[in-house]
Amino acid sequence: MIRIEPWKIGLILIVCLMGILYAVPNMLGQEMRTRFQDAMPSWGPGKTVNLGLDLRGGAHLLMDVGIETVFEETFESLGDSLRDDLSDENIAIAGLRSDQTSLSFRVTNPTQGEEARRVIRQGQAGFLVDGDEEGNVTVSLTESERRNLINNTISQSIEIIRRRIDETGTREPVIQRQGDRRILVQLPGVEDPERVKALIGKTAKLSFHLEDREVTVTGRRRPGTQLLPMQDNPAQEIGIQRRAIITGDMLQNAQSSFDQNSQPVVSFRLNGVGAKRFCDVTTQNVNKPFAIVLDGEVVSAPNIREPICGGSGQISGGFTVSETSDLALVLRAGALPAPLDIVEERTIGPSLGADSVEAGKMASGVGLLFVIIFMVASYGLFGAFAVMALIINLCLIFALLSAMQATLTLPGIAGIVLTVGMAVDANVLIFERIREEFRQGRSLYASIDSGYARAISTIVDANITTLIAAVFLYAFGTGPIKGFAVTLSIGILTSMFSAVMVTRLMVVAWLNKTNPKGLPL
Repeated sequence: MIRIEPWKIGLILIVCLMGILYAVPNMLGQEMRTRFQDAMPSWGPGKTVNLGLDLRGGAHLLMDVGIETVFEETFESLGDSLRDDLSDENIAIAGLRSDQTSLSFRVTNPTQGEEARRVIRQGQAGFLVDGDEEGNVTVSLTESERRNLINNTISQSIEIIRRRIDETGTREPVIQRQGDRRILVQLPGVEDPERVKALIGKTAKLSFHLEDREVTVTGRRRPGTQLLPMQDNPAQEIGIQRRAIITGDMLQNAQSSFDQNSQPVVSFRLNGVGAKRFCDVTTQNVNKPFAIVLDGEVVSAPNIREPICGGSGQISGGFTVSETSDLALVLRAGALPAPLDIVEERTIGPSLGADSVEAGKMASGVGLLFVIIFMVASYGLFGAFAVMALIINLCLIFALLSAMQATLTLPGIAGIVLTVGMAVDANVLIFERIREEFRQGRSLYASIDSGYARAISTIVDANITTLIAAVFLYAFGTGPIKGFAVTLSIGILTSMFSAVMVTRLMVVAWLNKTNPKGLPL
């Protein structure tokens, strides 16, 4: 007598029930979905499948990372450091110049050239130091150090972009490196792509510098200073000391707020190191001006009226409320290590995504209909059992996608459509085996028992080979290919469960209830 242990029956029914419950929110409208979620406990079903860029619409951005700027800043910083190190050794230099590839200068006393190169090698790792007998010295990066600097810049940029996008509430963004120096960003369901572009592309390098009044008045730079334009009046330039008092990495928090005149400002708080340094510098420079610099522009240049030791302050500059909100967001997320240049942009409208969803529904529906017709026509009552298991299988697929918060793309829909056809393969193998055993003269019960027992190895082998292919597609594929691999893998696992366990439970229940004499195939 064919039987299934009670605990297995309970487990199968629980899995089927949970699959249906977790799949239900995907079939409801927004209002009904909200009611359903409110009726369920916090740990219960309520999540829906995330639609990808091709189904939901959104923005596709390919950005080039300005690595050249990182190299320039690296050599500029190196120049400031070397000037101090060599000065400590009483080595005078002149003609200090830097660009994207190297730093060069001339030792005033050529006899100290070798000593200067020794000091540089001891204090700076990862640099190549070259020179001649006339005291000319050239410092450049080693190839491995250049590669490390590029990789670190790309990785840091991706992390900063992810933080900024997460704060906007965008679900399931795709942010990944492409090639040597580019970053791909896909934002499904973005309603305002221009705002997100501005948030992503803003470098947001914030720093506080003491102003050099003489450079401001004369307009001529001195060593260790630079001229920067005012944000609200680019024609006016402010001379500042190159070395920053405070940098953006010392920010602990930033929020949009209003000053005493009800003007929008960004309020910020410094960490312990930044607060102490700001207190010390402002105490030593009372009644002197300092500049707040954001992305190479002076936002404001107030005078230090008294020591600022509270670790907090405000950034004002004629902002709107929206601008202060966005500025606070990017400051909290951190500054990009290099500027980003958008080299490719595509905006996919929600109407195009809706058309793709409808096309996917149509393909799935037509495929399901033909499978139902074939199974019922070929296997009768057992075919009807297979169809019911197939519907449960689809519920399990959407339940797992919802629980995992996976992103469904158009290729993912193709994977589901393929699963609809593949899901009944196991039933076909089982039913044909049962039919063959019955024709050989076995009893009905023995034929069914033997059919399930002997077909299971073939079913497992066939599905494992397909699952291996899906795993490799996910491991080596990108974007839409991964979406196809995910839905195909989930479909393979759920179809094995529904075809072997669910249909077997239906067949056993039918046998125990009706005690038939013939085979309804």
